[in-house]
Amino acid sequence: MDLYQPRIMYFDWWIQHHAVKPYLKKFAAYYYNRALEWGIEVAINYKHDAFMFGTAVLDIERGQFAEQKPYFWQTDSAVAKNSWCYTENNEYKTAKEIISDLVDIVSKNGSLLLNVGPKADGTIPDEDRAILLEIGDWLKVNGEAIYDTKVWRKSGEGPTEIIEGQFTDNETKVFTPEDIRFTVNGSYLFATVLQYPKSGEVCMTSLAEKDASKLPHFHGIIKEVSLLGFAEQPEWKRTEQGLIVQTHTVQSDMPVVIKILLD
Repeated sequence: MDLYQPRIMYFDWWIQHHAVKPYLKKFAAYYYNRALEWGIEVAINYKHDAFMFGTAVLDIERGQFAEQKPYFWQTDSAVAKNSWCYTENNEYKTAKEIISDLVDIVSKNGSLLLNVGPKADGTIPDEDRAILLEIGDWLKVNGEAIYDTKVWRKSGEGPTEIIEGQFTDNETKVFTPEDIRFTVNGSYLFATVLQYPKSGEVCMTSLAEKDASKLPHFHGIIKEVSLLGFAEQPEWKRTEQGLIVQTHTVQSDMPVVIKILLD
């Protein structure tokens, strides 16, 4: 620790056992105090209930939370469904699957730690490289809906159920045009449509015109609506059913981000 000053200390499942408990407080105190001396921010990742709540970052292996959390958490997963390392005939996830999971996780106050397994000679397999480049291309366009964002009043809407817990990411989720995830940064609300409709019409029920005098419905002012990565200026209106956004030329197999300026 003193030699390399690591930003993250990542622990797997075993440290929640009784035999390790006496050493965890000493370890955390030393690491956090040294980080103050180094002048850097650090984090400890743990699983299960190894650390007291709020003292480190909870990690969910190959899984997600179904609901938004008030605390920061992390998912660790891999580009392959069946392996943590490079093996022949890996069953790879698609870039779209990983991006959709990333969007869902960030909307719920989490982060994604993505594992890529190099070959024995240290080279990155072509399949892994292609997936990472595709994710990178999407983030170049839509990264402002991910980086430095915070959770909104709700993480999203839509019918597709997210199974909660560890080791649940090997099942492919089939998202619909109604599956939308929200993040916010300053005055901008980002609504990521996980499967953009061929009709070009998106209805966000969470942004509908509703009586907010008793229930905590959204009651803000929408000033402007645009799309990341597309030149078309969408048509939009707010009704009792929702914020309805209509496009005529937007077609994408990847999630599409609608950027909403609030007053």
